[in-house]
Amino acid sequence: MSTRKHTALPKARILIEALPWLTRHNGKIVVIKFGGNAMVDEELKAAFAQDVVFLRQSGLRPVVVHGGGPQISAALDRHGLVSEFKAGLRVTTPEAMDVVRMVLAGQVQRELVGLLNEHGPLAVGMTGEDAHTISAVKHRPRIDGELVDIGRVGEITAIDTGAVEALLADGRIPVISSVARGADDGRIYNVNADTAAAALAAALGAETLMVLTDVEGLYEDWPNSDEVISRLTATQLETLLPELSSGMVPKMEGCLFAVRNGVTTARVLDGRVPHSILLEIFTDEGIGTMVVPDGQAPGARAHERDIVRTHTEGEGAK
Repeated sequence: MSTRKHTALPKARILIEALPWLTRHNGKIVVIKFGGNAMVDEELKAAFAQDVVFLRQSGLRPVVVHGGGPQISAALDRHGLVSEFKAGLRVTTPEAMDVVRMVLAGQVQRELVGLLNEHGPLAVGMTGEDAHTISAVKHRPRIDGELVDIGRVGEITAIDTGAVEALLADGRIPVISSVARGADDGRIYNVNADTAAAALAAALGAETLMVLTDVEGLYEDWPNSDEVISRLTATQLETLLPELSSGMVPKMEGCLFAVRNGVTTARVLDGRVPHSILLEIFTDEGIGTMVVPDGQAPGARAHERDIVRTHTEGEGAK
C-alpha cells in the first residue's frame, strides 16, 4: 500500500462511521438552539455555522433558534438600562424590549445568517413574530407564593410552522430569533430561547432537538462528580428536574417537552467543543446528554447505535 493510500484510510473510516447516521437522519428536521459560549467565541461561531451547513448539505433540514443573553446585557448597559432577573428570567420593560428586539433580530441573527451564507445562499433570518410563528401571552412567574410582573416576558401559547416549513421546502435554513407576538394584545414578548426551540421542534415533528450550552451535559451528581449522564428517559429526567441548577432547568424542561410531544431525541451539548453538533449526531459515541421518550431503555450510546444499524440494514434489504 502506498503512503498516500495509507494516510487517507483513517479519513475514509470516519466517513463510513457517519453513514448509518446519515441514512437515519436523511430528510429529517433538526432544531438547534444556538447559545452559550458558541455565541461569543469567533472560532466557535464559525465552527457552528460549518456544522449547520454540513447538516443541510448531508440531507438533513436544520432549523436554528437563538437567544442572545450576553449581547442583550451589553446593549442594555450601553443604553443605561439595568439588567435584572427574577425567577431566572430577564425582567423586560418596554424600553428593554426595544433593545432585546434590536439585538436579537438586528445583531445576533444577522451575524449568524452571514456566517451561514458564507457557504452559499442558504440561511434566512426571521423572528417568532414573523407570520405569527410564535404566539405568547404575558408570563407571570410565582416567587414565594406570589405572582410577579416581570414585564414583556412571554409564555408560548401557539406555534405556526407555515413560514418555517416553506423555507425548509425551498432548501433554506431558517434562523429564528426568540421573540413572540402577543396572542391577546398584539405586543411583542421576549421568550426563553430553550423553550422556543423545544416548542418549534415539537410543532415541526423534528427528529432531534439539540441545545448548545456551556457544560458537558447533565451531570450525574454535581458538584460531587463531573460524570455526565449519557442517556436517560423522560421519566428519569422529570425525577431529576427539582434537583437541577436554575440555569439547566429551562434547557432540560425543553428537552422533556420535546420528547413527550413527538420529538425522537433531545440532546444537550457542550457548545465549547468545536463541531460538537457533528460529533453528537454523526459518531457512535456522542458527546452530550441524550433524552429519549419513555419505553426506550436507558443505557449507553451503543444501544442507539444498534438501533441505527438495524434500521439501516432493514432499509437496505427493501
